[in-house]
Amino acid sequence: MKPRAGIIGPIDSVQLIAEIATEYSDRLQPVPFIYQLPEEATSIVVNNQHVIDLWILAGPALFNPFQKSAVKQPFFILQLDGASLTKTLVDIGYNDKKSLERISIDTLTDRDVYETYRDLGIPSDQVFVHEYTNETPLPNLLAFHQKLIHDRKVDICITSLRSIYDQLRSNDITTYWVAPTRSNIRKTLSSAVQQWETIHFKQSQIAVILVKVQGMENKDDHNMLSYDIHRLSLEIQAAILNFAESISGSFVTIGIGVFVIFSTRGSLEATENSISSLLEQLALLADLPSNIGIGYGDTALTAEENARLGLNHAQNYDSFCAFLVDDNGTIEGPLKEQEAISFQYRTENKEISEKLKNSGITITTFNKILSVQKRMGNGSITSTQVADWLKMTPRNARRILTALVEEGMAEIIGDEAPSSKGRPRKIYRVSDHSKMMQG
Repeated sequence: MKPRAGIIGPIDSVQLIAEIATEYSDRLQPVPFIYQLPEEATSIVVNNQHVIDLWILAGPALFNPFQKSAVKQPFFILQLDGASLTKTLVDIGYNDKKSLERISIDTLTDRDVYETYRDLGIPSDQVFVHEYTNETPLPNLLAFHQKLIHDRKVDICITSLRSIYDQLRSNDITTYWVAPTRSNIRKTLSSAVQQWETIHFKQSQIAVILVKVQGMENKDDHNMLSYDIHRLSLEIQAAILNFAESISGSFVTIGIGVFVIFSTRGSLEATENSISSLLEQLALLADLPSNIGIGYGDTALTAEENARLGLNHAQNYDSFCAFLVDDNGTIEGPLKEQEAISFQYRTENKEISEKLKNSGITITTFNKILSVQKRMGNGSITSTQVADWLKMTPRNARRILTALVEEGMAEIIGDEAPSSKGRPRKIYRVSDHSKMMQG
């Protein structure tokens, strides 16, 4: 499919660019947008982004208006250079028989201006240049020309901005407009087409995401019933399925605790549902190391091989992390640092490790409970809250809290009246192991 290129600029520039764009009619569909002032470019981009694939900006002064639009589409700016200036100087000196000295020039660089004058053998000691950067306010360029005219230091102004050209001309100031050359336009259009095709090719690459939750086949936590194990497996699959849906991918289970998602690179990179969020969900659901390998490739086989390589790197690096291997074999990772997870999954305190081992509770489960207790904001927690947040049965939550009490890592601080008939629910306070370590 040919990309739709929005061409933004004053009428003269847009017409010239559109004319040359016909040479690329088999690879590009130009869509012209004409403005009176550069500031109008912002609204043009915002209002038409849904029908445009990339943008061609008629000059560097459009950079800031485009940035204000916050649109993430690719854009290409026509740059002025010595060749553009030479064409304008020919109009001044050859066609209009005017002196090429005592001139003010905006936008172009000092180097392009003075090298052009030197190459043409023209004195430049009375030539004044105001370079343009993205931080340059446009009114400054107009004031630059007006002051030099007022001080009688120049007789002619050269500008690349149509709005400044019109204002200077309305004040009867001899002004010329410098525009990109046809060669420059062709170069920019060629670059736009090539980069678009590269981007489009990458977005259509196959993406394979391998997810492995280690130890699912050996899950023997005596605090969990067989129903709980099956429920946990289904909840993990649901989390991965939801992620697959968010990237328009297909999802397959290829073994106990091993899952694969097939999608495209473009869908994965465009999703707001990141790999990081999937890792966090897996960490909250299971007390087991989880890793992800992502692979890009032109074929499913290449992408899968890269994903396996990424998964291998992730497993060798640490728990709860992901690595990506692109189509060039470049390895990137970890995409998710362990510090970003809202709880720790290890402790170097031997006393705490021994108590947790005796109670049959993992450090991740203990830290998750602490995290939930902190979220409650009152320094206490109930088995119902633990069950809701950690996705387990109330019975399993009660067993865990009771075990923590028996090991002196939690205490019962009260009772909570039930919402319906039944026994009052106990309220617990779990000790922060970091404070225990300090003690």
